[in-house]
Amino acid sequence: MKKLTKKNRDITKFLIPLLSILIALLIGAILIVIQGKDPIYAYLQLFSGAFSNKGRFGETIIKTIPLIFTGLAVTFAYRCSVFNIGAEGQFMMGALGATWFALSFKGAPHVVAIVGAFLSAFILGAIWGWIPGILKAKRGLNETINTILMNYIAIQVVSFAVKGPLRESNGQLPQTDLLEKAYSLTRFWPGTRVHTGLILALIMVGIVYYYIFWTSNGFRMRVVGLNSNAAEYAGIRVPLNYALALAISGGLAGLGGASEILGIQHRLMDGFSSGFGFDGIAIALISGLHPIGVVFSAFFFGVLRTGANTMQTSVGISTSLVDIVQGLVIFFVLAALAWQNIKSGKIKFFSKKQKSIEQKEANS
Repeated sequence: MKKLTKKNRDITKFLIPLLSILIALLIGAILIVIQGKDPIYAYLQLFSGAFSNKGRFGETIIKTIPLIFTGLAVTFAYRCSVFNIGAEGQFMMGALGATWFALSFKGAPHVVAIVGAFLSAFILGAIWGWIPGILKAKRGLNETINTILMNYIAIQVVSFAVKGPLRESNGQLPQTDLLEKAYSLTRFWPGTRVHTGLILALIMVGIVYYYIFWTSNGFRMRVVGLNSNAAEYAGIRVPLNYALALAISGGLAGLGGASEILGIQHRLMDGFSSGFGFDGIAIALISGLHPIGVVFSAFFFGVLRTGANTMQTSVGISTSLVDIVQGLVIFFVLAALAWQNIKSGKIKFFSKKQKSIEQKEANS
């Protein structure tokens, strides 16, 4: 009976995001009809823009790579019951760290250059996550607010860097010089821009999965996430796990920033990020906070990002429709999870009788 229950639970975890996506697409179709357009043709153009040929499919994968990193980052933190809303800032700081290393150590061999750039990105991203983590661990400050604030600081730091010390030598634009070829990730699929950042992203998925589910440190982190009081009673250092989870989470997001710079942009520009960190929050939720699920969720978002422009030019439907669909998916996933928690008793609502009793006790 227990096996059956577990099997049903696993099926439910798979069905919730799938049904949420289908319902969101259905509502999106209704919005398309309201605009006087054909929803079937619009969605055909959307998916055609992501899959119709090797080049477009390659662009879909390109959009997926940084989303895997940011989705993993948010998932890792959530597993310890800390809410990292700062993946966008950590992503940007990772890009800054990789760019700084590339501009500071010119002439390095390819392997040394790539390893050094990614390591710098991970460290700077980890520091950006560790700051709100240590504030939560030592002072009990809310990590959600602090990670949001760190996003704004990261935006200003990157803006200062590309307008000041890292500004291109010959030019007036807020951007850095092009990075040396040694700092370019290898493109391994001819005819596309797909680079080795995809391989690193998938490797990190495996590492995060192994760490969370097969190591003692990952077990302690999950225990803290499930019940911090029980974890503390068992002798687990809860504050340390909070700080460590946010630091590693920030490092993962930082790797995403490095992959985008070294694989696609090849220079750091003011405002270069297009919300990869914020999408990582949605990807983590849709994946059920599972590292492997992050890959599929990130790919779905990559499809939407790539196909949106084709749909706009072919049908005249604004790319904002994709944002609406993404928001609806998140809403339905969260609503389903909330309903499950209510049914299981994890979330309880007081009856009127209970409220009146509590009010009488408070008045007395």
